Amino acid sequence: MQMHLLPSIALLLATPAVAASTYDKVDPFIGTGGEGHTFPGAVAPFGMVQLSPDTNTACVIRACYKWAAGYRHEDRTIDGFSHTHFSGAGHSDLGDFLVMPVAGSNVPLDRDHYRAPFDHASEMAQPGYYAVTLADRQVRAELTAGTRVGVHRYTFQQGSEAHLLLDLRTSLYDYPGKTLWSSIRQREDGIVTGCRQTRGWAPDRILCFAMRFDTAPTGHAFVNTESDVPYKGFQGPGRGTDNVAERQGRAIVARFDFGRETRPIEVKVALSSVDEAGAIANLASEPGDFDAIRARTRSAWEQALGAIDVTAPPAMERSVATALYHTLLAPSVASDSDGRWRGPDNQVHQAQGFTVRSSFSLWDTFRAEHPLLTLIQPAQTTTDVVRSLIESRKASPFGILPVWQFQGRETWTMIGYHAVPVIADAYLKGIGGFDPKEALDAMVASATYAPYGGLGDYMKLGYVAVDHEPEAASKTVEYAYDDWTIARMAQAMGRSDVAATFTKRAGNWRNGFDAKSGWVRARLADGAFRAPFDPVSIKYGSDYTEGNAWQYSWFMPQDEAGLVRALGGDARTVAKLDAMFDYDNSKVDYSDSEDIAGLIGQYIHGNEPSHHVAYLYDYAGAPWRTQARLKQIVDSQYKPTPDGLAGNDDLGQMSAWLVFTALGFYPVTPGSLEYVIGRPFVAHATLHLPNGRTFDVVADALDDAHPYIGRVTLNGRPLDRLYLRHDEIMAGGELRFSMQATPNRKWGTAPIARPFSMSAAR
Repeated sequence: MQMHLLPSIALLLATPAVAASTYDKVDPFIGTGGEGHTFPGAVAPFGMVQLSPDTNTACVIRACYKWAAGYRHEDRTIDGFSHTHFSGAGHSDLGDFLVMPVAGSNVPLDRDHYRAPFDHASEMAQPGYYAVTLADRQVRAELTAGTRVGVHRYTFQQGSEAHLLLDLRTSLYDYPGKTLWSSIRQREDGIVTGCRQTRGWAPDRILCFAMRFDTAPTGHAFVNTESDVPYKGFQGPGRGTDNVAERQGRAIVARFDFGRETRPIEVKVALSSVDEAGAIANLASEPGDFDAIRARTRSAWEQALGAIDVTAPPAMERSVATALYHTLLAPSVASDSDGRWRGPDNQVHQAQGFTVRSSFSLWDTFRAEHPLLTLIQPAQTTTDVVRSLIESRKASPFGILPVWQFQGRETWTMIGYHAVPVIADAYLKGIGGFDPKEALDAMVASATYAPYGGLGDYMKLGYVAVDHEPEAASKTVEYAYDDWTIARMAQAMGRSDVAATFTKRAGNWRNGFDAKSGWVRARLADGAFRAPFDPVSIKYGSDYTEGNAWQYSWFMPQDEAGLVRALGGDARTVAKLDAMFDYDNSKVDYSDSEDIAGLIGQYIHGNEPSHHVAYLYDYAGAPWRTQARLKQIVDSQYKPTPDGLAGNDDLGQMSAWLVFTALGFYPVTPGSLEYVIGRPFVAHATLHLPNGRTFDVVADALDDAHPYIGRVTLNGRPLDRLYLRHDEIMAGGELRFSMQATPNRKWGTAPIARPFSMSAAR
């Protein structure tokens, strides 16, 4: 929570000290500046509604990148408060159904005139609640949200003429013709409903709403600004728009009048991607006024955030608590309270016995976000996620799993078939509630759909041919990892035929590895590596995806031991890792590459292909180098300020990296059932596991003067290996680190101590 009003010193001295909960340590403003792309508004854990202020809804296509979450901390005006937002995405969309309070007799139609200035000193944000004062109209705006509803409360200056605008035109991915159609109607029972159909990042998206006021408006007007011209604003009754029951068109704006209101106005809004009836049912499914829903959502957040308690210096506590909060925002609920949901075929389906989730940024989140959820949300969320992925595949026109999906609609953004490791990791960790055979069939179908992303060449040649498919070097190694997770799950199910096929495919990373140069490179269909070659070059649509050879030459998480051997052994691997972090970027310009942020040499923490790299020293027998690099990364890439994230949070992945790393371990290879040990950044953490047990992490003598691990024990016994097993965490117990000033060059260096690799001896 960010507070701007400080209590008096006397009050501080008089107040007994109370240990702050994880909830109290969260600051939703972290990541709202810089390139974090988070939003500060109100949302319930994994909520369908993300009700938040938008500070720029007038950007156009690529110019929208900075406003992908609708809000930037450096902005000084607010356009209004809309109901849907991504947390940390690298692409903009959503921003549906914007509401704005307006005072006075002249109510303008366009953003340039209803936009309002604000001051950060008047803002307050905590999980499930946001407030700000719009000073020029002296309105206090408060927002809260339930799972499928958002609730506004507006307090106008005493005696002022109060109005609310509802703008169905605005979006966070704006261009002419984005809104294909919209509608609004005033129902006899006082509920206002409507829908809009848009084409943006996801094509042909439908979203509906139902809105109820706690105070009946004295009047209303619905205007289609495309046809009702010339309209300069709502300037009193007339023109045939006042108090009409319904309006349709491509550019609908509504005004609701409340006279000289003397008490706060509350507005409850529910969403549905199915239809207006679904939105009305969702509205009824969460009864209560603003304060009741805020209290329920706070309780839900306290429970969700209570999965991990941390003790650390205040700045680190705030960063880690907020990171945990960000990991619990998505994948968001996508089905209505009656189980209906809209699928990738744009048809309505019925879910039975689970809640459909969407907002799958899988290229990012398979790495740490989903593995974290298997520890803290296995039954509540992970089972729903796996079932949602399978059901989405059944509704897909192509019969494959989601790639980057939101509100059930596919964007085909990024590469790989990374729903596969999410499913495999959950199954191998014993998380049930879904049909394993159906899941494996979906995984194999996605991995063998030849038209997708060069898979035809991949299955025929053992690699993706760059003269047939862009970003081929990245696709080859990412497909190989996904294939390995299919093999792991198939083997565990007794499907040795499937396991054999995909184990062989898991070795395809070698087909993209140039042994002469030591780089993963793109190959032509005739087998030659494409030339000329520059390992530093980053160009969209070239050999790599949002990266270059420096990042992708380390991506074979299923077989890092194989890479160490291919590079010539431990010493050469360590030297190359050091060269990556120590690279002189003084003559490198990535200013035209939006996603290249958080550089430490050629290590790019602001984007995902680098996220496991600091842990790779462990695979080369130099764990103290992992410990040093992790401190370098944490110190430079995270801080408890609005610009405290080095790059897009990507629906929780950047944050999940910090949560794991702060605890002292990280899932380099989801599906291996292992977590690679790094070093802790909190003095004490307790994981409250879903099975009722607790797992404690303790770091003795942890401070800046003692950055290295001297000794590790698990349940009081020396731990000389560089990994934890998932079952060891779930059994509960204590992981204790003894920190020291100098590296321990003996601990964890034996080959047998190293983490899993498919080609290693153990």
